Amino acid sequence: MIPSSSTPRLILASSSSYRRELLGRLHLPFEAIAPHIIETPLPGEAPEATALRLARAKAEAIALRHPGALVIGSDQVATLDGAQIGKPGDHARALAQLQTMRGREVVFHTALCLWDGRDGTAQVENVQVFVRFRDLPDAELDAYLRIEQPYDCAGSAKNEGLGIALLERIDSSDPTALTGLPLIALTGMLRRAGVRFFGI
Repeated sequence: MIPSSSTPRLILASSSSYRRELLGRLHLPFEAIAPHIIETPLPGEAPEATALRLARAKAEAIALRHPGALVIGSDQVATLDGAQIGKPGDHARALAQLQTMRGREVVFHTALCLWDGRDGTAQVENVQVFVRFRDLPDAELDAYLRIEQPYDCAGSAKNEGLGIALLERIDSSDPTALTGLPLIALTGMLRRAGVRFFGI
């Protein structure tokens, strides 16, 4: 646990239920607050740069409203052949995404920022996940979308659910990064910020 006498509040700058579930695995008390920032990529911005900028912006937006807190910001950008793949928003766009990605490798950039409100410093890191999609027929892709409806997920593949059946291989140093919050990287950042785990 975080020592209440010396360590600040821990805030997750996100409205994502997936990130809340992941952070909950660490058994640390935290709050989740939506940062409400514009998440549009800048013209000509590289995918990794977009993810890092938005992760930092989310953490900073909450840190400004809650001085002295430890704030976690994270953002994910999916890419195919270097081009960004956004959230589909509807069934037709999701099907088109999956048709384009089948049999191919997609790179997910999951950026992480831990903003320390005690001194205004920020730790940032980008964790890459390389995902190869199975070459599945349209009928299976359509059926998956109707069951899962992953229209709020970049790349339309909700790997924590039925979307795992779309995937052939996942390569990463931090498997939780694909779901949206790299816990291995985060626990390292929290340790450097003085957070203790396991109650000791």
